[in-house]
Amino acid sequence: MMPSPFALPDGIGCEPLLVELRRLAWGAADILRAYARGEVPPYGFPPALSVDHGGEGPVSAADLAVNRWLLDGLAAAFPAAGWTLLSEETAAEVLVPGQPLDAEWLWILDPLDGTKDFLQGTGEYAVHLALVHGQRPVLGVVLLPEPEELWFGLLGAGGAGTGAGQAWRENRAGACFAPALSGRSEELVLVASRNHRDDRLEQLLADLRPARSLAIGSVGGKVATILRGEADLYISLSGRSAPKDWDMAAPEAVLRAAGGGFDHADGRPLLYNTGDVRQAGCLIASHGPAHAAICRRAAEAMATIDPGFAV
Repeated sequence: MMPSPFALPDGIGCEPLLVELRRLAWGAADILRAYARGEVPPYGFPPALSVDHGGEGPVSAADLAVNRWLLDGLAAAFPAAGWTLLSEETAAEVLVPGQPLDAEWLWILDPLDGTKDFLQGTGEYAVHLALVHGQRPVLGVVLLPEPEELWFGLLGAGGAGTGAGQAWRENRAGACFAPALSGRSEELVLVASRNHRDDRLEQLLADLRPARSLAIGSVGGKVATILRGEADLYISLSGRSAPKDWDMAAPEAVLRAAGGGFDHADGRPLLYNTGDVRQAGCLIASHGPAHAAICRRAAEAMATIDPGFAV
């Protein structure tokens, strides 16, 4: 599949970049699947040691291995690229609260999204890679290792909101499949988390009244259900904690490129590399047809449920 032209740093070609992203993504899948099964991981990464023996648990070992695989792979493939690399695993080392990174082009990586699902063995974990230009994503990659789904989303210069985008799914054999977002405008299907729900969210859902709901781990996994047409709506409502840039950037890019919507309930776009990695508020991801109406209803409901909450 030949993607539409889109902005990249000087000297970076679209096709060579996609080739490398495929290699890195499927390599990450192999690493994570090995750790998940207690097998020796490929590419020379160490096996996870039992916590009882004082070593790393499988999650930290898997996180660190995939983090190193992605960072080293991008650096080696594009040594002169005019971009900066940021991952969840390196954030504490390189970020200063309140100060954005000095980067026009920024990779935001999550080597393992859905840690609880990884530990619980549900298979509903993901890997996220997003290329952000300014404060908006222009490219997103969401890898689901267990079902072997690799989602790409390309957006025009300026990121999401331009109306120009292309998204597709690949399997390991390289076969490509178009998104299949549903056309439902009523009787919407909600995709939600098993682990992050509170009373305010339950009240909001009672107001929005989805026809039914699915429980799926990882933001990437949730957005994939919308891309496949299995669900129509995902809501992130922050409380004592909030998702971070690396949770949202890649899934947002893919969903927007496919024609869906992903915004704050008041219509504001999600912004990245602002100096605060938290993606706080009431965030609405949807299949598109009813997006504006859903956002409006959610904002109105939250004004009653939690007055003063910044949606």
